[in-house]
Amino acid sequence: MSPTMNPLSAPGVRKVKKNPVKLTALLYLREALQEGRYEECAEFIKIAKEFGAKSFEVQDLLEDPRRMPSA
Repeated sequence: MSPTMNPLSAPGVRKVKKNPVKLTALLYLREALQEGRYEECAEFIKIAKEFGAKSFEVQDLLEDPRRMPSA
């Protein structure tokens, strides 16, 4: 048995570890986009990518159809 495998977990199931800094940066990015604070977005994107965010995770937030410009 591998020392990194949990003997109580189901075979073939792996635990996904999520970085709290990445998740927080993505959350702040979403809030900044919703509130129109675009000058902060670049910094949140940089932090999220530094801590493991994939391009599609950032792109999904940037292209969220629920975020409509107010007229």
